[in-house]
Amino acid sequence: MGYKHLTLSQRCEIKAYLKCGKSQTFIAEQLGVAKCTIGRELKRNQGKRGGYDPHKAQESADIRKERFCKNRRFTKPVRDFVDDKLTKEQCSPEQIVGYCQKHEIPMVSIERIYQYIREDKKNGGTLYTHLRHQLKHRKRPVSGKKEVIKNKKSIDERPEIVLTNEEFGHFEVDLIVGAEHKGAIVTVVERKTKFLFMKKLRGKNAKELSKSLIDLLLPYKGCIKTITSDNGTEFSRHEEISKKLECEFYFAHPYSSWERGLNENTNGLIRQYIPKGTYFEKVSHEKIKEYQYKINRRPRLTLNFEEPKNLFFKFVHNVALAS
Repeated sequence: MGYKHLTLSQRCEIKAYLKCGKSQTFIAEQLGVAKCTIGRELKRNQGKRGGYDPHKAQESADIRKERFCKNRRFTKPVRDFVDDKLTKEQCSPEQIVGYCQKHEIPMVSIERIYQYIREDKKNGGTLYTHLRHQLKHRKRPVSGKKEVIKNKKSIDERPEIVLTNEEFGHFEVDLIVGAEHKGAIVTVVERKTKFLFMKKLRGKNAKELSKSLIDLLLPYKGCIKTITSDNGTEFSRHEEISKKLECEFYFAHPYSSWERGLNENTNGLIRQYIPKGTYFEKVSHEKIKEYQYKINRRPRLTLNFEEPKNLFFKFVHNVALAS
């Protein structure tokens, strides 16, 4: 599991889990980080009496980051370090920078490393061949202009109770994309019961995703409290989804997949049936329903070996009775 810098949102999660008496191992799994990351965070930022203040911890981290992120020159030692990590360990620029930040080693930015790799390729070099994607999906710089999703609500505004998984009705949504970026499947998971919804889309666009997501969840409208997604532009019609389903829609921070860890883990289960590189036109709607059924019937350790299907419909029934 790669090293990740903790965000303020994650630090608030740590505080919530600590209040619930959760272990460092449990917290690390929920946040999608290494256990040593949580141990180091608490060692650095717990008070003398054992208290943990996420805002003070974030302030300390920002100070360290500011001290580290002074302008760095792409000197020969830096270049040699990058070459070594690329060619011998096949590390990505993100991993190189993250490793250096963790160990306080001088390093240039992620985008500067990509610029260096592109320049090397242009001059006949082979550094790019050590990248997993070999620059195939990096035709534009990271800092290029991006489409902005209007009126987004940040995950920072989401109620803290969502993190505890004590309340039913909080969902995470994501897309699985087919081979050659053709075709997509929307996946939706309820956090407390781990129940999965899946549907193949006709196109990877905001209108199609909005329609499909509403179709999937509309029968359970009274049960839905929040939905959390990543920042893909296919979620730009979030206000329409929120209005139709009468729920709140939140966006995780960019490049922070661990903030939707359940969705990421569930997508991993789906890949058992639909491996990466699959052409989705070969996967029927019936097959997708079959895979959804199998995953929802699988007993889960995190549910004390209950089946997501049984738990989900038990809660749906209770909500219906209460209303």
